[in-house]
Amino acid sequence: MRKLKNSELNRLSTDEFKNAAKTPIIVVLDNIRSLNNIGSVFRTSDAFLIEKIYLCGITATPPHKDIHKTALGATDTVNWEYREDTLALIEELKKEGVQTLAVEQAERSQMLNDFKTEKGSKYAVVFGNEVKGVAQEVVDACHNVIEIPQYGTKHSLNISVSAGVVLWDLFNKISA
Repeated sequence: MRKLKNSELNRLSTDEFKNAAKTPIIVVLDNIRSLNNIGSVFRTSDAFLIEKIYLCGITATPPHKDIHKTALGATDTVNWEYREDTLALIEELKKEGVQTLAVEQAERSQMLNDFKTEKGSKYAVVFGNEVKGVAQEVVDACHNVIEIPQYGTKHSLNISVSAGVVLWDLFNKISA
């Protein structure tokens, strides 16, 4: 098998991306410390035509060289906005009819592979701080908590890996 050249991948231009129909998923980053993780989430969000990213609390915003290093231009394609207060944002999204999902290990969380999307629904997926996770008050405010099944010895995945797993899964469920 021959590897494809970038010119053969038929990717969207920046303008085509901005005008394309988006996947009804909003990403909320709750106090993410690592600029490389932020950039990686932008890049993953670009890959799955995510509607918007909210950068909350201490989460850094573009332009920044360490975000750009991993985003590879996705900060120019994916719509984003900064919000100081994650909890206030979640309450606002709920009032707009968005289904809010914290990605966390919690009592009564639903395993990602068991989570079913509803046709016509829009989802906001909250990813938390690398050490503390999603703030408890935000978990409490969300409609549901989804958890990525893990079978090894480690307690968590890197936030950018978690975003890749969750967004890929939800994209497939919504697109089916």
